[in-house]
Amino acid sequence: MLIKKMEVGNLMSNCYIVGCQDTSEAVVIDPGAEPDTILAVLEENNLKVKYIINTHGHVDHVGANEPVKKATNADILIHKEDAPLFSNSQENLSMYVGGELLLSPPERLLEEGDTITFGNITLKVIHTPGHTRGGISLHGDQVVFTGDTLFAGSIGRTDLPGGDYQQIISSIKEKILPLGDDIKVYPGHGPVSTVAREKKTNPFLQ
Repeated sequence: MLIKKMEVGNLMSNCYIVGCQDTSEAVVIDPGAEPDTILAVLEENNLKVKYIINTHGHVDHVGANEPVKKATNADILIHKEDAPLFSNSQENLSMYVGGELLLSPPERLLEEGDTITFGNITLKVIHTPGHTRGGISLHGDQVVFTGDTLFAGSIGRTDLPGGDYQQIISSIKEKILPLGDDIKVYPGHGPVSTVAREKKTNPFLQ
């Protein structure tokens, strides 16, 4: 599994390209901005994008969906409860950060337990609400992409539309931490961590 992490946009969101080195099939997780940067990394690594996956519907994670889709012809996937954010500039927060973003509907609506396969890699969808109603994490071999649910040393905001503090804590403690101490955590902002480190040092989980 090839993982390329890049920080994009003014809010420094993490966009991940995950590729199968055997088949060159890949997914783009959370293309929030800077589509040219994302496409350049894909080209450098000779990857063909099968899916664009949004961990949730906020503008800093979906902002470059359409230009990346146009360039790659990839399907866009998001949890069914966050799909309405594509057409709501207040809930996707775009109206607060410099312009209204309205997106076309996704090709596929995700639910808890769904699997996303590209090449020889499968990611399992874990519904982890709390930052948004339809927030998801993506669990693969020894990795989990947590979007804005769990960060290194912190958690996602819960004071935005659809946020719920108790729900995000439950999502982390009941669905992410049990994945195992050795699991690498790839969050929506900030540095990579591990489940073990977050169990031990994250002040929100003590």
